[in-house]
Amino acid sequence: MADRTLGIVRWLLAGLAVAVAVVFLLHQRQGDVDVSYGQSPSSDYEEGDAGELSDHSVPSTAEMVRRVQADPVVRLPGSDAQWNREWLREHVGTGGVRLLFAPPGLDEQETERVLGVAEDPALADAPFELVTVTGTKVRGGVYTAAADDLDGFQRQFAAGDVTGLIAAVITGMRDEGDAPTAPRVTWREPTTAELDAVAADLQRDRVHVAEGATLSDVPGNASNAFPDTEPMVVALPQQDTALQQDTAQQDTGRPVPDYAPALAERFPGTPIVVVYGSYVDYVGPHREEFYEVATAGMYGMLGDRLSRYAYPQDNVLFAWLNKVTDIRYAGLFDRALPYQPFDPLKVTMPALPFVFGGCVLGFVVLSVTALRRRPSHGRPPTVRIAALSALSVEVSGLTGETGNPSLTRAITHLNAAKELDGSAVGTRNAHKLLDKAETELAETARLIGRRDYEPRRYLAGWGV
Repeated sequence: MADRTLGIVRWLLAGLAVAVAVVFLLHQRQGDVDVSYGQSPSSDYEEGDAGELSDHSVPSTAEMVRRVQADPVVRLPGSDAQWNREWLREHVGTGGVRLLFAPPGLDEQETERVLGVAEDPALADAPFELVTVTGTKVRGGVYTAAADDLDGFQRQFAAGDVTGLIAAVITGMRDEGDAPTAPRVTWREPTTAELDAVAADLQRDRVHVAEGATLSDVPGNASNAFPDTEPMVVALPQQDTALQQDTAQQDTGRPVPDYAPALAERFPGTPIVVVYGSYVDYVGPHREEFYEVATAGMYGMLGDRLSRYAYPQDNVLFAWLNKVTDIRYAGLFDRALPYQPFDPLKVTMPALPFVFGGCVLGFVVLSVTALRRRPSHGRPPTVRIAALSALSVEVSGLTGETGNPSLTRAITHLNAAKELDGSAVGTRNAHKLLDKAETELAETARLIGRRDYEPRRYLAGWGV
């Protein structure tokens, strides 16, 4: 019975191994493979393809060094970053620091010229530290400052205000710990005239582009980000928050009109997107569920390039809408994940080679075990008959009531094997009878407690 069970298990493992191999091979990808990693699209990209370069240029490094040596603040043509001089002087101190402002959107060679100013040998022993501002990217020594919250992103990308970033770099160069927090952008309600002019365009075209804004059209991916209601888009240039002359505004600067909430009251239930320079604001359905995540994620990833280059508002808005779309289709708000039935094949496919290997190993082990347990059929049956007959005689004097039945059955099988002729068919049948005799004699040896009389041990001495 045990031999039969082992045989069934062995062939089941063989069948399973074949099935696994067939399934695995049929699901391998066939045909030509497009090796995309060897043809990266970035290799075809050329600087300026996204419209990020401006028409501004910078003088030679030597000329910029000369200007820095002559003036504490050097602003090159095209630079548009703003800073609160009085606040910085009061809260950080600008003694021993000089500032070089360069325009955004410089190409690689021009950027290298600007960076080369700080490394110029002529400034090696200068009695001041140089802070370089390219666009709104601030560097000084080994330090680079970047905004890390919505207030910082608003200051940097809506108003071009780098006061806090300059403070962080100066504090870092002096090893003075954390920099003080710069004033936030201050907001005001738009006037009735301002709001009416914008609302009229939105009512007619659902888009308003103010003078100085660079938005050419609403990106096509807006329908992916807001599939239920077409958004209204307002594009405004970078806001001028230069200090007022009166002391009441010395710390805050000129307030910026906050169009989004006011427009949301005019057009309830409608997504309102307002772009200030390179900063995207939003008021509308589900704002609390995605806005901060999408905005912080986009500027956290793209802030470095947005600070150095002059990207059109089309690109900035497209990137923000993409981030909103990613969050929407991730099921974070207003849209459940699409149901995907469980596919056991995809889950188990990586494990199939190991299952195949285990099946093959099990088949081999069971086959070797079966061969070791099976009497040798390659010998003449007369040798086995003689050996098993001698074994039956030896154990006959040791058996009792429990061992006699199995011994009797073994002797019966032996006698039947002796009577068969020497033909091929007779030889095969004789071995089958002798297999049964061995099984019965093995049972007899177990019952009398003599392992040395087990057929496989006893016959080893006969060379069978």
